Amino acid sequence: MRIPAVVSTRNEALAAELDNAISDKTKPAGSLGRLETLARQIGLIQSTSSPAIDRPSILVFAADHGVVAEGVSAYPQEVTWQMVENFLAGGAAINVFARQNDCAIQVVDAGVNHDFGQRAGLVDRKVGPGTRNFAEQAAMTPEQCSLAMERGMALVCELPGNVVGFGEMGIGNTTSAAALMHKLTGAPLADCVGAGTGLSPAGVERKKSVIEAALRRHAGVDEPLAVLATFGGFEIAMMTGAMLQAAHMRKLLLIDGFIVTSALLVAARLHSAILDYCVFAHCSDEQGHRLMLEHLHARPLLQLGLRLGEGTGSALALPLLRAAVNFLGEMATFSSAEVATRAG
Repeated sequence: MRIPAVVSTRNEALAAELDNAISDKTKPAGSLGRLETLARQIGLIQSTSSPAIDRPSILVFAADHGVVAEGVSAYPQEVTWQMVENFLAGGAAINVFARQNDCAIQVVDAGVNHDFGQRAGLVDRKVGPGTRNFAEQAAMTPEQCSLAMERGMALVCELPGNVVGFGEMGIGNTTSAAALMHKLTGAPLADCVGAGTGLSPAGVERKKSVIEAALRRHAGVDEPLAVLATFGGFEIAMMTGAMLQAAHMRKLLLIDGFIVTSALLVAARLHSAILDYCVFAHCSDEQGHRLMLEHLHARPLLQLGLRLGEGTGSALALPLLRAAVNFLGEMATFSSAEVATRAG
């Protein structure tokens, strides 16, 4: 597998040009706060002082997880395919928010344990009918992990536009994400494991004990792709590949919550420059996400108490991206509006 190269967006001349353009707008310096840093970031990603948001898409990757057999989820595995059906029918939260914000969605079967057949609106990139139970053996073979990543890369190559949002669906995937977080950040496992879809305190303890036993079983696994193959899911591996390809193509990456960020942890270990391309939509209420963001030195745009996944945070952040590029492109300057820059 060839991992796409990702180069830093660092460009001191362009950064100075963007800073001057932002400073010349009819407002006190810094008064648009995060929108100013966001406009600067988008300009650097797009290598222009006139950035634009063009045909944004959200990829929602769905897959099942063998570790569900260990009783780590409050919901049965069949909810994964049932929610995919809901996405296809247009009835999920991500459908509502994407419609509201004029954003295309692609629902991707990365490895759901269900035969959907050929369906309008469903992108079939199934690697297998769910991963194996990582409490007993590696979730994926190295070949499966590579295939999932390659299929994610190929999907991004087919996308129009310059913004890719990431979302997911997969019963049991907070268990995978917690294991990935622990292995890739070194955070104590207790800080990584949360309630997911609504586990009781006893259920959270059960989930933690399952991961602890799996960590002992796979104690020698440390290299990022090996960690991904051992503890990840097909949707997480596919997102990792898609993220790397999107950054390689200088697209903006809209990062959703806990599961999506676990994929980014892997991608960032492979190419740290990918973080230049990431806008972190929100801080999830899922246990561990705040620490993930701190590990990545990331500042989320929103804090709304979300913990749904699906890419909902990505969709909700889109108006802020548009606001950032629109003020930069459309707001008057001090000279054009004949407004004095400073008293006296």
